[in-house]
Formats: sequence, structure tokens, C-alpha cells
Amino acid sequence: MVTHVRAEEQGDERGALLAFVEEQRGGIRRALLGLTEEQAASRPSASELSLGGLLKHVAEVEQGWVARAKGEQPAVKRDESNWHECFVLTEGETVASQLAYWEKVAAETEAFLRSVPSLDDTFALPNDPWFPPEGRVSMRWLALHLIRETARHAGHADIIRESLDGRTAFELVAMEQGTSWS
Repeated sequence: MVTHVRAEEQGDERGALLAFVEEQRGGIRRALLGLTEEQAASRPSASELSLGGLLKHVAEVEQGWVARAKGEQPAVKRDESNWHECFVLTEGETVASQLAYWEKVAAETEAFLRSVPSLDDTFALPNDPWFPPEGRVSMRWLALHLIRETARHAGHADIIRESLDGRTAFELVAMEQGTSWS
């Protein structure tokens, strides 16, 4: 099952932000349609990126950001010693397991963003060089960051998929809907 923000829930700011995040998630999910595990793990360009790795990365990053906003630690602690594992499926991980995990993360993201009293509420960031230097960001910033992060990687996914078999985003939308793109 895929999380979808219903049309009547898109009329407010939270609903609109969540709908944009979900739209970008869909681009990554569609890039994986019909692929084998081997295809999802392949790297058809000079980049180290694969579709399976991108999937794992976006799910992990989304979970981590929401955890930080809740004042919790991310489920997976990344540092210089294991950062490379963020972009590859490791032993026992599959596209299906990562999609299921991301679906759970997406539901938690939606529930959390709908539950916070205000999108103006802020949370503290760790003092790491890859986080914004301001030290605190708002829930609105979090939602916008998730849109930006997911959209960036959805673009990567488009390029990787087209490099694998020539299928474009339009063809994948049609494939998802059980129609054809002419």
C-alpha cells in the first residue's frame, strides 16, 4: 500500500507540503517498477548511485529527519565509517523490504507533521558540518527539506532508470497505471 494524501487534505499548508513530498516519493518508486534486484543494484553511469541505493537513502534520511524533529535519534547512526552503506542495499536488504520500510516511514512522517501544533515550531540540529549552521529549523523547513531531498534523488532515479532500459518518467507513470505511453 502506498501513502497518498487525499485531495481534501491538500487544501491546507500541511496537506500541500505532504502532497509534494508524496509526489516525489512516487517518482522514485516508479523508477523501480518492473526491475530485478540486479537491475536495481546496477550502476549504469560513472556515478556510484543505484536505484536500490537511492531508495534506501531517501527512506533512511526521511526517518532520520523526522526522528530529530521528535527529539529522537535516527534509527541508523551514520558517520564516516558507515556512510557508504547508506547508498547500497546490504546483506538481507531488498527493494521490497526497503519499499515497505519507506511506506512505514512515510506514514510516520505524515502523522507527525499533522500532529505538531505549528509548522513554525522548531527543533535543534546536531552540531555536525552537514547540517544547516543555524542550529534550529522549523517544521515547515523540515517539510520543505524533505521535498527538496526527495526531488533531488527522484531526478537521479529518472536518469538511472532511463540509462538502464530507456524508460522515461512518462512511460513509468503509464506502466504504474496499467496503460501505455505513446
